[in-house]
Amino acid sequence: MNPGKLLLSLVSACALFSQTVQMVKVERGSLDRSIKLNGEILPFQWADLHARVPGFVEKVLVDRGSVVRQGELLVIISAPELEAQVSEAEAKARAAEATAAEAKAKAIAAQSTYNGLKEAAATPGAIAGNELVVARQTAAAAWDVANSAEASVLAAKASLMAVRKIQEYLNITAPFAGVVTERLVHPGALAGPNTGPLLRLEQISRLRLVVAVPEANTSGTRIGAKVPFRVAAFPTRIFDAPVARIARSVDPKTRTMSVELDVANASALLAPGMYPEVNWPVRSDGRMMLVPATSVVRTSERVFVIRAKNGRAEWVDVEPGANQAGRTEVFGDLSAGDLIVRNGSDEIRQGTVLNVAAPPGTRPRAR
Repeated sequence: MNPGKLLLSLVSACALFSQTVQMVKVERGSLDRSIKLNGEILPFQWADLHARVPGFVEKVLVDRGSVVRQGELLVIISAPELEAQVSEAEAKARAAEATAAEAKAKAIAAQSTYNGLKEAAATPGAIAGNELVVARQTAAAAWDVANSAEASVLAAKASLMAVRKIQEYLNITAPFAGVVTERLVHPGALAGPNTGPLLRLEQISRLRLVVAVPEANTSGTRIGAKVPFRVAAFPTRIFDAPVARIARSVDPKTRTMSVELDVANASALLAPGMYPEVNWPVRSDGRMMLVPATSVVRTSERVFVIRAKNGRAEWVDVEPGANQAGRTEVFGDLSAGDLIVRNGSDEIRQGTVLNVAAPPGTRPRAR
């Protein structure tokens, strides 16, 4: 054999039996990092405003982009037949009141007659006993009629109030403060419960930012956590908003969970429909095994770290996770405190004797 090749073989053989390496301990902990997710900005409240009674649009007092206050009048609808119903109900109420007043007057007269006869009956033989009984029955019947008439008055007034309440529906008002984003009718158009919306109103002073968070990244989601995001309209500005609501249910189709952030938007810089880029915080549960990124060895067949076992190298298969600041999460047969090679390499074979080198910058101890 060539002497040069023989020498090289001897050196390689020695390397298999002994290797000087630096060792580090496996740590238990977590990595705080962020991933970029797309979100969607929605109005905090929105409503399509419909006519609740049939009629014709008389006036539209707002247009697209109008900022309105809660309770502000937006649309006036005309319904002549409803006005006729109101007039009819008012007439019935007045008639019922007149009938009740007449019945009450008759009851009072009948009661007065009975009271007079009752006083006269105190004198023996002044009136016949049957006459007093008849007067008493007449007064009782008159009061029954009066009470019935009074009940009719209450029913007529209730009917009038109901018609007037329906008449109030002819005035479409804003259920909350916001912006009119769609105007769908003009004066003269037929409106009703089945003719489609008249306006679309959205609250934009406060917005909802909805983020679909992948299932694997939901463990660190916490109510109140501030999350930064950017929008294309203001690429150099960073906004943030707190986590307000968590769906707590994973969509089986997308394997994501919807999380909502409450976005204050008093300046109206942001608008519903924007798609921001969100820096979503991802936090593990604090029980992951962490190793230096240089300790993880990747070959075409396996991914592993090299652990010291009885002074010799042992390859331990792992599945790497997230990386941060030179540290990597790993999943495998490791425990906190295990000693592994800092700079792993597949050249350190199974069973190689590991000679622990002094950390860089230190002097070896004098023998």
